[in-house]
Amino acid sequence: MTGMVAEPRPVSVRPPVPRPLPVTVSGSSVHLPATVVTNDELTRTLDTSAEWILSRTGIRERRRLAPDLAVSDMCVAAAPAALAEAGISPGELDAVIVASYTYDQPLPSTALMVKERIGAHRALPIDITQAACANGLQAILLAAHLLQVSARAVLVIAADCASRVTDPRNRTTGVFFGDAAGAIVLTRTDTPDAGILAWDFGSQLSHSVEIRAGGSRLPTSEQTVADREHYLRMDGRAVWDTATSCLPQSIRAAVGRAGLAVTDIDHFFLHQANLNILIAAMAELEVPMWRAPVTLDMLGNTGSAGVVTALHQARSENLINAGDTFLLSAIGAGFQWGTLCFRQA
Repeated sequence: MTGMVAEPRPVSVRPPVPRPLPVTVSGSSVHLPATVVTNDELTRTLDTSAEWILSRTGIRERRRLAPDLAVSDMCVAAAPAALAEAGISPGELDAVIVASYTYDQPLPSTALMVKERIGAHRALPIDITQAACANGLQAILLAAHLLQVSARAVLVIAADCASRVTDPRNRTTGVFFGDAAGAIVLTRTDTPDAGILAWDFGSQLSHSVEIRAGGSRLPTSEQTVADREHYLRMDGRAVWDTATSCLPQSIRAAVGRAGLAVTDIDHFFLHQANLNILIAAMAELEVPMWRAPVTLDMLGNTGSAGVVTALHQARSENLINAGDTFLLSAIGAGFQWGTLCFRQA
């Protein structure tokens, strides 16, 4: 009719997919301490059974760092193989990032110790410490952004020695943790559409996993030592509830921002904390478990190193091909969690 204007039809506008951060994993390696601790050995000092440990955690054995060694020693041992695969000399590194909540000591920097010992004399040393098992993901994201500014090669080492902060009398924490270091070298890539496609990070303050003493609120004293306040405390139910909800949500968010569906992802490198958590998260995502490599059965929960051990296992078996999509996802104390979505160059 004359004088009337038709109502505009609503248009569904999909947000544009961001351009990838053009970085790639050029090399990787894992260092494991020599000492193996089986479930049977733990039953000698803890009120538990090997069968209970396996059914509740999926862990059969874990590694323990020798008493005269520290996290920096594992980092130094892990670095050469990753650098060699990447074809990068230590002197070419622009940054060395150590991701660990079990650093050698409060000061000086563990990353500084590592960079000096491997000969990365021009590298910027950076420590990522208080996201616990999510430290490695934060370190990788930081490395990727450094590579967009001026860096050309960054070494990220995720390493933890949880045996030093685990109460040997506590069954809840005593069965889970193992010691390990995982190293990756990140470099720039010119491959179109390859790199970090998207990411998602989140947090929610909780004291469900904590080490209470040793900081400015509760400084070290004879009393804090006597009260065993320097050991890790963990509320298993809170960890389960948070991990099984936040990990799938974070994965979906990151994958969605990349313009993909969860079913488009070829490989899932998840936080190696507990096999039952992995199974629950993958079931929630409706993705078969064979897409998520498992290393915790023989290594335990290796903290910051966990996702790197899974990634390195797949790379060493030549399972990741050019054009494959994969993600890293983990949750740590705090709670802090995150997901990085990659396309292989």
